[in-house]
Amino acid sequence: MEQRALLCALPLLALTACATGGREPPVAVRIANAAPAVSVTARGETAPVGTANADAADDPAIWRNAADPAQSLIVGTDKKAGLYVYGLDGRTRDFLDAGRVNNVDLRDGVAINGRSGILVVASDRNDVAGAKLALFRLDPASAKLTALGKVDGGRGEAYGVCLYRDAATTYAFIVLKDGTVNQVALDASGATPAGHIVRRMKLGTQSEGCAVDDRTGILYVAEEDVGLWRFDARATGSTTPTRIAAVDGRNLVADAEGVAIAPIGERDGYVLVSSQGDNGYAVYRMSDDSYAGRFRVVDGAIGGSEETDGIDLMLGDFGPDYPGGLFVAQDGHNAMAAQNFKLVAWDDIARALERFPSDRN
Repeated sequence: MEQRALLCALPLLALTACATGGREPPVAVRIANAAPAVSVTARGETAPVGTANADAADDPAIWRNAADPAQSLIVGTDKKAGLYVYGLDGRTRDFLDAGRVNNVDLRDGVAINGRSGILVVASDRNDVAGAKLALFRLDPASAKLTALGKVDGGRGEAYGVCLYRDAATTYAFIVLKDGTVNQVALDASGATPAGHIVRRMKLGTQSEGCAVDDRTGILYVAEEDVGLWRFDARATGSTTPTRIAAVDGRNLVADAEGVAIAPIGERDGYVLVSSQGDNGYAVYRMSDDSYAGRFRVVDGAIGGSEETDGIDLMLGDFGPDYPGGLFVAQDGHNAMAAQNFKLVAWDDIARALERFPSDRN
């Protein structure tokens, strides 16, 4: 999402001003028209990004510390300024001035400068006519980011990014603002990173959020006003998309934004999509693309999340505060502070979805 009028993110008394002139109805109306959603609360939040009074925080990526899960890290973008690294306590561990980087993803165990490491890749929109992928190494001990360089992402404005690894290659899918999706083979093993576009795919209108299931080789992409799609992620696969869900104003309310996956077993699990228009998150089953429910992150001891852009999710042990896994959502309206990211335990979400109304149509 590019910044909507700031008035539309203010309390409900101000929202009626956003419903005129053929624009989207106010958030209160969109929530009322949306399908039922269960509620969860955040267990943590990050420090606000440095850019205040703007649509700035955008997309998170999670690195899990297998040896000490409570020491895991979150990389988040301030799309006006650069990249942050946070601990699970929400404190800022590092900031790297990288300019206008929009979305971010990472993979561990990638060859970087001759040794295995954590590769962080961000969609770089410093040049709106020429998309780039900005590559970084994340040091898990110091939580510091080191810039490695940039590779070409194609002609157009960079929006979304997600990574995919097969047996031989690490790929980045860069989603351009016009719905073009370029698959880029990456090589960070040398002194300077390299990359080349191996194929192109296309959705009809503005798109951004994406995620890839490395197990199944399926790429999920959100077309903001249309719906959620899946592609074959393999470099030799079909470029024809299959629509999983439509933006229908009920289960999925425009914009469809961030995408994250919860892989379970060999092929099952869930796909989560930010239903930005009603401050919700829609959940779909991987096994048959069916609708599984919706949830919202509401105010509790920590504030909820609204107008979410990017999300990420990783299952597994993240210490006692985040049983079952960690869900991270950008918060587009963080009370009186700058935007930040909210942290939710996956077990809280899973238990809430078990209570989802039986009528799921």
